[in-house]
Amino acid sequence: MSASETIHVDGVWRAAASGATREVLDPADATVIQRVAEGGAEDADAAVAAARRAFDEGIWSGTPVAERAALLRRVADLLQRDREEIALIESRDTGKTLEEGRVDVDDVTNAFRYFADTVMNESGGRVVDAGSADVHSVVVHEPVGVCALITPWNYPLLQASWKIAPALAAGNTFVIKPSEVTPLSTVYLVKLLAEAGLPNGVANIVTGAGVPVGQRLADHPDVDLFSFTGGLVSGTKAGAAAVAGAKKIALELGGKNPNVVFADACTTEGGFDTAVDQALNAAFIHSGQVCSAGARLIIEESVKDRFVAELSRRAEKIKLGRGTEDGVECGPLVSQQQLDKVEAYVASALAEGAQLRSGGSRPEPSDIRPATGYFYSPTVLDGCHREMKVVREETFGPILSVETFTTEDEAVALANDTEYGLAGAVFSGNSARARRVAARLRHGTVWINDYHPYLPQAEWGGFGKSGIGRELGPSGLDEYRESKHIYENLRPEPVRWFGG
Repeated sequence: MSASETIHVDGVWRAAASGATREVLDPADATVIQRVAEGGAEDADAAVAAARRAFDEGIWSGTPVAERAALLRRVADLLQRDREEIALIESRDTGKTLEEGRVDVDDVTNAFRYFADTVMNESGGRVVDAGSADVHSVVVHEPVGVCALITPWNYPLLQASWKIAPALAAGNTFVIKPSEVTPLSTVYLVKLLAEAGLPNGVANIVTGAGVPVGQRLADHPDVDLFSFTGGLVSGTKAGAAAVAGAKKIALELGGKNPNVVFADACTTEGGFDTAVDQALNAAFIHSGQVCSAGARLIIEESVKDRFVAELSRRAEKIKLGRGTEDGVECGPLVSQQQLDKVEAYVASALAEGAQLRSGGSRPEPSDIRPATGYFYSPTVLDGCHREMKVVREETFGPILSVETFTTEDEAVALANDTEYGLAGAVFSGNSARARRVAARLRHGTVWINDYHPYLPQAEWGGFGKSGIGRELGPSGLDEYRESKHIYENLRPEPVRWFGG
């Protein structure tokens, strides 16, 4: 297989029907890592046809649950076997550190194992009491069918696993389109699925742009479910096309996430250090290119000055560089387009009155290696307010805006004042207060005295414009299934509704 044969249809790796290719760049130095196939609508049609045939023939949906679970576990083992190679691919493709890449592989492994265990531990259906000994009534779950899966550029392997693992556990077939910016780890994962013994046609991948590939998958009449993770604008457009075809949809569309810090979290040196450290972690992991990034620091006024001063001091010391180099703490942004976007957000914030406390520019060429990458210094903006563009919109970069409050009610109001609702955090030394505030936040995940951990057994998704549906947990499996009620009359006899 050549490097440009990255489309996988019905068990065969191939080039794009048009012969077109795309360069995948290393964001650390803007050099070409690999050329991949630039698929189009014709490739998407071929992939859907393969998935449709495989599903209708029952070659996977008809496989016993124990065998499906066993394959998912084999995939998990293969992921661990190739952990270093995959982590390196993810680091070079996305710019994240090699250690972050390793964590991603471990999290993907856990997702496959979780859904294998979950589907194995289910009963044969939910018995429904029909109120009669002469009726047997049960609700069972069946696979949706052909699933179109669209994944983002920031966590390509992880987000692919959140869709692929439950889709396969439930017995579906799928076509996945990874981001055209970071497709390499998803291509590798599809290779592992084939190595694990997945039948031809069950797993298909088309590398290419959202238009036309993603658009075609969204409106294709033979697709039964459309699952998208990415930006709000493109996600709502694709989701509308999918809904028009009466497909099931699942959309994860990002967030603008608050990190609420109360003064009572900082009354001890240990508490202060932890809250500052977690605020850095919340905002600057993977250069802030995280849908759940704590990009809004909402801090009690009485501790703001000391907190922001220390936060800014530490932000200035974050070591930037190629993610594979020892000691590097933060890699580049994923592309020139993303770098330009981040610069524009910082410029707008300063124009609207924000005070720059750290960062605010690309690092000096003499301070970074390689100097040609898409690097941007971790940036802290003080004196922000809710009307600012940088506070309201998802920046997806190393930008932390600072807002202040004086009362608990004000903190909650600020945290909930967003059209998104994906995630948020509360830091407080008062457990009752922390839990009370957490209960009032309109966000799908709320951390107390922590930021960013997630569990494969717990649902992930958001309120408001953060999306529709949930990934992970039992609900993440249910997204890929249909419920069917089977009602059996054990003693049939004439109804005599009509007298004739």
